[in-house]
Amino acid sequence: MKTKGNQNSRREFINNIATLTAGITVGGSKLWGAPAYIPNLLQTNTSLKGVQIGLITYSFRSLEDQSAEATLQYILDSGANSIELMGRTAESYIGRPESKVDLRMFYRLMRKERKKTLSKDETKQLAEFKKQQKSFDKEIENWKKTRSIDGFSKLKQMYRAAGVEIYAFKPDYLLGKGNSDVDINYAMQAGKMLGANHVTLELPNDPLHSLRLGQLAQKNGIKVAYHGHEQQHAHWWDTALEQSSHNAINLDLGHYTAAGNTDSMEFIQKLHQNILSMHVKDRQNPENGKKNLPFGQGDTPIKEVLKLMRDQNYNFPATVEYEYRTPKGSSVIEEVKKSIEYCKNALES
Repeated sequence: MKTKGNQNSRREFINNIATLTAGITVGGSKLWGAPAYIPNLLQTNTSLKGVQIGLITYSFRSLEDQSAEATLQYILDSGANSIELMGRTAESYIGRPESKVDLRMFYRLMRKERKKTLSKDETKQLAEFKKQQKSFDKEIENWKKTRSIDGFSKLKQMYRAAGVEIYAFKPDYLLGKGNSDVDINYAMQAGKMLGANHVTLELPNDPLHSLRLGQLAQKNGIKVAYHGHEQQHAHWWDTALEQSSHNAINLDLGHYTAAGNTDSMEFIQKLHQNILSMHVKDRQNPENGKKNLPFGQGDTPIKEVLKLMRDQNYNFPATVEYEYRTPKGSSVIEEVKKSIEYCKNALES
């Protein structure tokens, strides 16, 4: 279990990485006093055969400590050095209150409520969760009145000092249709301060909202890239792309395969200039069950697409997203490392 003392020690230790950058010489890259056990120190944005292999920090969602400091350690342990950063991880660093609600159980009970399958005990439990969530929502509203965007710059500095580049930012709830322009502008400015060139979210059902996001993205000097799940198809992004030059694609290759699409290569070749990043996971096609599997065991053409990116010099990152069940005797970190290694081996072959 994490403790306040452990969190403070981790934050102090990793923040010291940023301080160490003061030892860089003007004419070279020597870092005086740099610890030898930080593998990616000051080596951001490396690529293999011209292809950037990144990682979305959603991959670590099941790990207990979701702080920015702990997440940075997970990234380093996984061997990654460029990421799509989840919003709540970033906001935790600038003081966003932490919910005490067990969200997994809360959402599970909400689904059962919609299906009208709740037991009496579950009904009571859900009522308590809703009460807690309502209280937390008020806490967040109060925090938003005094939040400062400046802390994101320090977070970027900490990650970069450890050799990790943030190329995309997923601000979770902040880009939704019900959010004010103030919240959306805040999310986009946060992305810029973190060093991201685009923010990501699922493509809205309402085209008026993708139009609005495109316009606000242009105003804020950043792009917004839309991803999807099994609703993806070759023309799914057409309207958003037509609406604004600041609307783009965050393709999910695994979900695209599970949706039954067989034109991944052709789609990427046609629209690669509109793709800002691509989630990589290995899912089966509908005929085989659509399961998430370890890389190399599903039907997603990961190797073929990575080689296409290499051979055609496409410059968008391939973002590893860990979603399959962790095998017995292994760990999330070990499986993420294996997934990254699979991608690297594909590019070397």
